[in-house]
Amino acid sequence: MFNDRSFPPYRRLTWPPRAGLDRAMTEIASTRLAYDGYIKLRVVTLREEDGALHDREVEDHGRSACVLPYDPARRVALMVSLPRAPLLLARDPETLLEAPAGMIEGDDSPDDTILREAREEAGLALKRLEPVAHVWCSPGVSAERSHLFLAPYGLADRVGEGGGLAEEHENITVVELALGDLWRRAEAGEIRDLKTLALVLALKARRPELF
Repeated sequence: MFNDRSFPPYRRLTWPPRAGLDRAMTEIASTRLAYDGYIKLRVVTLREEDGALHDREVEDHGRSACVLPYDPARRVALMVSLPRAPLLLARDPETLLEAPAGMIEGDDSPDDTILREAREEAGLALKRLEPVAHVWCSPGVSAERSHLFLAPYGLADRVGEGGGLAEEHENITVVELALGDLWRRAEAGEIRDLKTLALVLALKARRPELF
């Protein structure tokens, strides 16, 4: 039987947190910018309750937005595939199927971003967005937060070929996939992109009759 007395005396938390316990007893002592490019890399020095200091690296490239477009009449979803440098670096031969996504620029809203990215990447003119969640993508190391959406579309909304902007060298391929096949892939653990998996699960929960 589990006996927590055999473990160090960590602070006990209840859920939902009681008043005064919902904030970590850790504070930022200092930060410094280690790299400033498309991404920013900051070294954050944290101070613990006992005064101990330690560093954490934080990658920051801004906020993002992602959408899974689905056609309820034909029961398909629209996906994109493009070369990804991290996969190439890891020598992973897999070609990811992803939901269209992009970075939120300047004062743009998440909605504006998704409408732009859907047109650029997938040649799709979306009319209605269905918010799903606003999530931290990898909170252990990244400051990125992503707005996730579902969006219905029809054949009339396919207004272009997509493929992304030439100057951004995205080389995007647009794919329509049957929702039944998409769910089979999800159950088999074959959807490797986390934001896409989250959106497939959300669509299955909201519209199970489409699968």
